[in-house]
Amino acid sequence: MGLSFALEVDSPSDLPYDERRADALITVTAESAAGPAPRVRSAQVLIMDRSLSMSRRKLDEAKRAMCAAIDTLRDGTLLGIVAGNHRAEVIFPPTGGLAVVDARSREDAKLRVIGQLPEGGTAIGQWLDRARDLFTSVDSPGTVRHAVLYTDGKDEHETPEQLGEILASCADRFICHARGLGDDWHHDELLRITQALHGTAEAVVTIADLTEDFTRLMREAQRIVVPRLYLGLRLNSRFQLAFVRQTRPAEADLMVRQLRDGETHVPLGSWPAESRQYQVSLRFDPDTLTVDELLRAARVTLHAEFPDGTRRPCAESAAMVVRRRATPGFGIARSPDLTRVENERELGMAMRACADARLRGDLDRADHELRLATGLAESLGDTARLRLLRAVATTGPDGLPRLRRDASRGQLLRIGVDSTKTVSRPADARELALRDTGLPRVCPRCDTTATNPTAKFCERCGHSLADAGPVDAW
Repeated sequence: MGLSFALEVDSPSDLPYDERRADALITVTAESAAGPAPRVRSAQVLIMDRSLSMSRRKLDEAKRAMCAAIDTLRDGTLLGIVAGNHRAEVIFPPTGGLAVVDARSREDAKLRVIGQLPEGGTAIGQWLDRARDLFTSVDSPGTVRHAVLYTDGKDEHETPEQLGEILASCADRFICHARGLGDDWHHDELLRITQALHGTAEAVVTIADLTEDFTRLMREAQRIVVPRLYLGLRLNSRFQLAFVRQTRPAEADLMVRQLRDGETHVPLGSWPAESRQYQVSLRFDPDTLTVDELLRAARVTLHAEFPDGTRRPCAESAAMVVRRRATPGFGIARSPDLTRVENERELGMAMRACADARLRGDLDRADHELRLATGLAESLGDTARLRLLRAVATTGPDGLPRLRRDASRGQLLRIGVDSTKTVSRPADARELALRDTGLPRVCPRCDTTATNPTAKFCERCGHSLADAGPVDAW
């Protein structure tokens, strides 16, 4: 298969007497197997936005990026190109289906791209629907199906419900990366697409950067070895699945469920050699659990799509074990790893709320969410997201941090789209490089300003301020 998988389940077994939820963090690690690397067949669909807003230099740069991506593909790759506005047209190959990449087809594909002219509106769901049709033409099992799209505008020519229906029909059919070009798109739409289709979303504010980004995506796609991986959950009858969420390297709610032989399979997308983490949450009625009885709540198994197209276990299974204690909730410590994951999620929500509030003109709400997000990023040691927040922050007349009034729309979109990216290792105090300005601190939990600039705990709720740093650390 080319990869060896390992599965690790981290779940606090002891549950408070009155708890109704059990959570586990599941880490999946894929490493290159011994021996020569397998040659995996790959099908690529490139989706270009040719709407009217893509006029002049913007479309020229996009064409350059598309051509560079085509040049990066290996011979033998299956290729299709969709040009989209309020409709979707397969511009390559002209005969339909997907074409095998070689020197001649590569030049033909680039000529088709270069010949596109801007016109019409934007209906991204139509583009994805056409990509799905192209991938359906691939009948060989074990083929990696990978799509990349860019757009410079909002999805204005279809409803959110229409897009949702198409995303549901594309789920587990192919993976898709999405790029927002310029500053007239919206981060919510890109995140919705990439979370449903196991891709990454990025802001490409400087249009000339698209070429480097597309070629990198094509090279990374060539590292994919396993076309589909599934998380199998066989639940005890007393438990119900509440949610499955990817937590690293980016947050994503995994909504697709497949029932196979009494086991729930959750698609995890395509895999190169890498590691990802997931949170599984189960619901239960506490009265159905005997106090102090050690109970297997779920059996966790990984299933991979093998080169012959079959789906089989690919790692040792693991158990999620729980035990209901007689102690009430306040008497049992919360798992620090689960607490961190939930704080990271809260950070992402605050970042998106900050960007959304500023984009609709609600400055007070944007300032509030910025302070909340900054406090969380500092306490988590999340230098990447903290850097984004500091770039748009300044000190207000009241001495508190606030959003810069001249922050560009592109910066806000980047905060929104990067809000789901998490770190594998928190930074220490030296990496954060905070400078003590002597200004008051703001509690990341309740947003109360401390009267003492060296305060270590919030005077209102008691939350620790030791790791938050000064509010004016930009």
